[in-house]
Amino acid sequence: MKAKTHVQDLPTRPPQGHCRRASRGRPWYDLPENPKAAEALRRLRSPFLLFSVLLSYGLGLLYCTSVFSAVAPPPAPLPGSVYRSKELFEKLLPDLLSVNSSTVQLNTIWTSRRKLKQWKDCTNHKTEHPGSTEPFGYLIVDANGGLNQQRSSICNAVALAGLLNAVLVIPNFHLHNIWMDPRQVNRYEFKDIYDEDHFINMLEGHVTVVRDIPEMVMERFGYDISNVPNLKVKAWASSSYYSDVAVPLLREHGVIRISPFANRLSNEVPSDMQRLRCLANYKALRFSLPIAAMAKKLASRMVEKSSLSGGKYVSIHLRFEEDMVAFSCCIYDGGMSEKVEMDSARQRGWKEKFKLRGHCLRPDRNRMQGKCPLTPLEAGMMLRGMGFSNDTPIYLASGKLYKEETHLAPLLQLFPLLQTKESLATSEELAPFQNYSSRMAALDYSVCLHSEVFVTTQGGNFPHFMMGHRRFLYGGHAKTIKPNKPKLAVLFQDTNISWKAFRGQLEVMLDESERKGMVLRKSSQSVYSFPSPDCACLHDHQANSTLFKRYQHHHGVG
Repeated sequence: MKAKTHVQDLPTRPPQGHCRRASRGRPWYDLPENPKAAEALRRLRSPFLLFSVLLSYGLGLLYCTSVFSAVAPPPAPLPGSVYRSKELFEKLLPDLLSVNSSTVQLNTIWTSRRKLKQWKDCTNHKTEHPGSTEPFGYLIVDANGGLNQQRSSICNAVALAGLLNAVLVIPNFHLHNIWMDPRQVNRYEFKDIYDEDHFINMLEGHVTVVRDIPEMVMERFGYDISNVPNLKVKAWASSSYYSDVAVPLLREHGVIRISPFANRLSNEVPSDMQRLRCLANYKALRFSLPIAAMAKKLASRMVEKSSLSGGKYVSIHLRFEEDMVAFSCCIYDGGMSEKVEMDSARQRGWKEKFKLRGHCLRPDRNRMQGKCPLTPLEAGMMLRGMGFSNDTPIYLASGKLYKEETHLAPLLQLFPLLQTKESLATSEELAPFQNYSSRMAALDYSVCLHSEVFVTTQGGNFPHFMMGHRRFLYGGHAKTIKPNKPKLAVLFQDTNISWKAFRGQLEVMLDESERKGMVLRKSSQSVYSFPSPDCACLHDHQANSTLFKRYQHHHGVG
């Protein structure tokens, strides 16, 4: 009797003479001469065996990879992808502190090589309506967002009312939880921020503005504003869209509502609409009396603190508040503690939004693209590198900084003459504004507007409106330092750079800001950032300073 064939009875290798033939034909173990052995191997080629083989292979590959990783150094980070500003600050600190004589004189910093023609105010042109001048109905808008996003909505609403030949109802302020003020349960009103009477009077003859919809109109809608036809409009809608869609609706119902309204009107509109935007922004919108009075005090005190520089000072707009840092998804040097705090802030402000695919995946790329808010330390290093000495008066415009005591210390070390709203005013003076973010932002806006140098460290509506407003007041020049943030990210990451090279690159960046501060608007750009030529008529004999002096007298500043 023949013995049974077992797996262990199989030869461990094929006969030497069959190697070449077996490699071209069937496997050596599946030859017809050994059918029982072949059957045994077929049983071993089960899913379990396949899984075991693959698992062994994977574990071996993982082991080899881990061994290799332990030996090979990690890849170097891409330029500008990692926050190393604190290391660079510590290295350059002796140089940063030793240069106490300024190479930048505030009274000559904006000596532009090119000149725009002198400006003549032309925002008082009356708006012509084709055909009948009788309004077709009432326009209601909800201005959403923060202070300057709401400002954009208001100015756009004025322009749209002119296009539609509609009566504009004083805009409502629709709040988002990020800008929600603690004491405001539902909303705050237009008159809390702006001078309502002045707004209505300045637009008279251009656009009719009323405080409320007449009762006879609201009666048709059951006195419920939610019953008023609400036109849902895509962002940056053209003027022709409103003419085609909104006018028939307005004529049919006598009133329409657009909510929300922020960014619902294109930058490219007819010249009459642009002039209405200018009139609303630079003449009709004036802060309410309490805000204007407090702003005048702050600006005057800042001028007094700047007596050694002839009353001139530098203002910095920092966006290093906790919510802004969280929204940017950028990583700084706070480690796991920072990550936990930022995750919590994102959950509070935006619920599940940042857990969706595509959010917060590449903080390194955000930094390389210049999307990370500058820290106070980085802002201070930048200004010292540009040539501003430690006796330069600084006004810091900001909300509550993230970990303020830690992050503000380096900026104060570099610029000990730094001031804020809180240092310029008493707690009693600020009490009416303290818990209202929009009112506090309005105070910052006013003081920044009259600084000799405005420094923007992050995009957003505040710097866009500020640069445009300053261009309107200063003969076309924004007098603004707008750094190239992708270049800054690379510069701040290079901990091997010398002080001379660091300073050289920042001086070039300052020259670029000076050169780009005086430009004319392109068709696709916002008139709120680039008011010329839409917001002013060119005239060869108009003095640049006249407009600014009129503004100072009108607003009680200076």
